[in-house]
Amino acid sequence: MQNDSPFHRLPMRRALSRRDFLVHAGGGLGGVALASILARDAFGFARTAGDPPPLPPVPKAKRVVQLFMAGAASHLDLFDHKPELIRFDGKPSDFGEKVETFQDGLGPWLRPVWDFKPYGACGKMLGETVADLGAHVDDMAFIHNVTSRSGVHSAATMLATTGFQLPGFPGAGCWVSYGLGSMNENLPTFVVMPDHRGMPSNGVKNWDSAFLPNEHSGTPVYPGRDAPIADLHPHAVGRYVNGASERDAQALLAELNRMHGATRADDARLDARIKSYELAARMQMAAPEALDMKEEPEHILRLYGLDRSASTWDADINDAEESYVFAQKCLAARRLLERGVRFVQVWSGNDNSHPRRNWDSHEDIRRDHGPLSRGMARGAAALIADLKQRGMLEDTLVIWSTEFGRMPSSQGGKGRDHNPFVFTNWMCGGGIKGGVTHGESDQWGYKPLDRDNPTTIYDVHATMLHLLGIDHTKLTWRHNGADRRLTDVHGHVIAPILA
Repeated sequence: MQNDSPFHRLPMRRALSRRDFLVHAGGGLGGVALASILARDAFGFARTAGDPPPLPPVPKAKRVVQLFMAGAASHLDLFDHKPELIRFDGKPSDFGEKVETFQDGLGPWLRPVWDFKPYGACGKMLGETVADLGAHVDDMAFIHNVTSRSGVHSAATMLATTGFQLPGFPGAGCWVSYGLGSMNENLPTFVVMPDHRGMPSNGVKNWDSAFLPNEHSGTPVYPGRDAPIADLHPHAVGRYVNGASERDAQALLAELNRMHGATRADDARLDARIKSYELAARMQMAAPEALDMKEEPEHILRLYGLDRSASTWDADINDAEESYVFAQKCLAARRLLERGVRFVQVWSGNDNSHPRRNWDSHEDIRRDHGPLSRGMARGAAALIADLKQRGMLEDTLVIWSTEFGRMPSSQGGKGRDHNPFVFTNWMCGGGIKGGVTHGESDQWGYKPLDRDNPTTIYDVHATMLHLLGIDHTKLTWRHNGADRRLTDVHGHVIAPILA
């Protein structure tokens, strides 16, 4: 969809370029400004009316990897230690106020399913299934007072990924792509790795570019599959397609697109489509190499828990191999980040079979969270260690997210209901102060201890953009008469967790 900027609304046959405008403006300030802008263009700082603002001088991070636990991971059993839940385990829950939950999960208080132990110089308490992360807590910042505006998966997931509860808004990775552009023209700027068993709530709407140009949409990638990127290469039935015919077809398509585009100079959708086709052609060479993890040295495969015989790389992934699957995606994420991909989003937990294996643990926290949390912790810890040993962690921001938390009261004896009132995110890497905890939940882990000053999703997004060198209030796109942005009209940078 076109940018609804003031120039696009002028009653002209085409929008004036910056150069045209200043040239027609003649002397005075327009003439003075023209020389400055042309000089900026020569150094690669060209901007148009719809372009993002220039960056502040010293961004702390160049790239982002987001680990998203779909279905709502329990902060109480993994990261947010609450001794009172141990003390009052099994006693009737009393929140001191009327509580409305998603499935009336207001049974007795339920202690953390796993024991907690301190880790690192900071003494951060972690549940035993995420103990692998203990080696890195001194590089991590935990935020324990995050809140959501919805306790419904679809709305809360959309809020966490796009900044809005309704569909039709760009994903966070799309905004980063738009704001910073590509570091490798042969690979997508924004890559998404969905769970191998299914799509999250809202599906592609979580990473769709919406009203931003389509080139900023996330590209789904499935590491470990014979075809990690769908439709990148000719289908097996097209044996008649060879390298020469493929190049000729792409050249013809490019020429037809240019001819079509010449009569529609102001159609940004067509331009984005052309760029997508051109990127796909370049990816045919670059993507297979980037995703070929067989070439990794044995010590790296051992780090991620992937040190198996070569034959298993081509085997179908079994649902029981949770640790293997998530670690494989984390290694693929490192390889993509290393090659210039700007934003990688890794999803975990989308499984609606029975008994289901996802983070939405209404029935049994131990059964569901056990394999998922162990696999997540192993893969995330390996990713952090790998980035650190390569000198990449200092300018790579790692964000751990989920749409909301889970209640301190029990549901059906062994499960927990939705808790949008408070939950945990953590960050690590580029520009983050390690070994710190920001915000607290109350004694039960039910709501923020300071209810007047919670951390919101908008704050998390604002902090991410700040570390990338972007003022979240200025990264905008004019759409339907409003200057839209990832943080809507909210958001503050979380200063205490910045290095």
